[in-house]
Amino acid sequence: MDKFLYLAMHGATQSMQAQQTNANNLANVSTVGFKATLDHFQAKPVYGPGHPDRVYTSDQISGAKFDQGAVITTGRELDIAINDEGWFAVQADDGSIAYSRRGDFHTDANGLLLNGANQIVLGEGGPITLPQFETLIVGRDGTMSVRAAGQAANTLVAVDRLRLVKPDNEQLVRGEDGLFRMRDGNEAPADASVSVTSGALEASNVNAVDAMVRMMEYARHYETQVKLMNIASENDQASSRLMRMNG
Repeated sequence: MDKFLYLAMHGATQSMQAQQTNANNLANVSTVGFKATLDHFQAKPVYGPGHPDRVYTSDQISGAKFDQGAVITTGRELDIAINDEGWFAVQADDGSIAYSRRGDFHTDANGLLLNGANQIVLGEGGPITLPQFETLIVGRDGTMSVRAAGQAANTLVAVDRLRLVKPDNEQLVRGEDGLFRMRDGNEAPADASVSVTSGALEASNVNAVDAMVRMMEYARHYETQVKLMNIASENDQASSRLMRMNG
């Protein structure tokens, strides 16, 4: 009876954990460049005295879904989308270099280039700082050129170039801050083959309909496990009554 109750309790716990992962994906359905978290249920035997004749399931994070999200044209000069594979290099809050697909950039009062999560965007020379400009042009290779106020229309000055990288996605791991880093702790080298499109943003690759369906499925799984726990309790009470009658 205790084993029955334990398996049902564990199943309910894992259903809740899967629901949390799914809820986080759903909450980021509108986050620019967000990559959905993938998880799966894995069967594991329960070891103890005798043979492992019972199996419980455990929810495991499988990584991230790296498919490109839909590209939305905005026309805003500081909105930048990466074409196909590749990542922007950014500076995380702890000072480490991490990677993101988020391209909704803006500048602070000092001209420092930040993304929509206020993370510092890195260029070839470190953090990118843009001077006051009337026109900004971002080339396909990530070169950022500006026309300063009062300059002629054909006067463009290259300020910096976005640090674009293309590591093997299998070597990337997502941190608690939502940013990706190399699994071995090294920095990914700049890759000249990565290209960008200005005036556009990459949407989240979370499928909202699929996430809603999963939410209902996990809720049913949880309810089923709770019912099993109630059955275990009823069986225990019935057994106790039989033992008293026999006594």
